[in-house]
Amino acid sequence: MHRHAAENIAQADALLFGRVTYEMMAAAWRPLAETGVRPDWMADWMEPFARTIDAAKKYIVSSTLDRVDWNAELVRGDLGKAVQQLKRESGKGLLTGGVKLPLALAELGLIDEYEFVVQPRLAGHGPTLFAGLSKCVDLKLVSRLEFGSGAMAMRYEPRR
Repeated sequence: MHRHAAENIAQADALLFGRVTYEMMAAAWRPLAETGVRPDWMADWMEPFARTIDAAKKYIVSSTLDRVDWNAELVRGDLGKAVQQLKRESGKGLLTGGVKLPLALAELGLIDEYEFVVQPRLAGHGPTLFAGLSKCVDLKLVSRLEFGSGAMAMRYEPRR
């Protein structure tokens, strides 16, 4: 699954994160690039993902951060206008993740493709994706990929 995620990141022009996702990803994946030493918790097979996400251009949507680094730029002001401008500049597209930012982008009709990865585990807690979405978004299945773990990545496009 990390290989699949790294391939998705490598195919995008940039990552678009909110503050929480940015800080979480930086804390987890940046140390390898900074020190050249793999943290104890990181398995060998995670290293290519860490290097790919480290190298990726990042845009961070935040009204509370004063500055960002890790190959990142702050996005401020009108979210819709800012993302439309980034989409015009990007050739291969933007990749986003998280909870609040994808909800805001879905509300604005700015998501061209969704990928959901369903894990074979019932957690019983955690954030609910797209909770509070004001209108239904009908989706059309474009592709699916099953991993050896039993996880399934399903890619959808909005029906227009």
